[in-house]
Amino acid sequence: MESSSTPPTRAQASAALAEAEATRAKVAGDVVLPSWFTTSMGAAVAVQIGATAVAVGDGPLWVLAAGLVIFTVVAGVQLVRFRRRNGVRLGGLADRVVFGSGAVASWSYAAGFVVAIAAANAGRWWLVVLASLLAGAGYALAGRRWMRTYRAAPQEHGRGTPAAWLAASAIVTIAGVILLVLLR
Repeated sequence: MESSSTPPTRAQASAALAEAEATRAKVAGDVVLPSWFTTSMGAAVAVQIGATAVAVGDGPLWVLAAGLVIFTVVAGVQLVRFRRRNGVRLGGLADRVVFGSGAVASWSYAAGFVVAIAAANAGRWWLVVLASLLAGAGYALAGRRWMRTYRAAPQEHGRGTPAAWLAASAIVTIAGVILLVLLR
């Protein structure tokens, strides 16, 4: 379909882009996390890490499944709450805050996971709890940090990680957990 209107001038196009940028900045500034969002995600991560460590350390496998279910339910509920509260979806929020693909969340998760698994294998259950809690706290703090950086520069931080990359990461993670359980 052909348009009979003339193309915008450079000034009109520049004004439209400036208005769109101002709107994006206003929306980013108005976005609010629901109450307990990052705290509940951090707690869910702590439970998931602890449950995995228990299962790998000769505990029942249903504990591993329970930890994954708890994380999944908390993540789903919090994403729904965010959408209802703000009326928008942020790709960066889902993958960086909820699924921990940001550097700080990934490192805190990985460090806590490794320490918790090693502690479970050594029978040091107090260290499993401590490592899980510290990893969850790091995860929650990373989520809060991401939200601040998103508000400051939504054009840079509003995009999510490509789905193929997230799927590949999930497959590697699941394979690693299966390997840990099989080798226990």
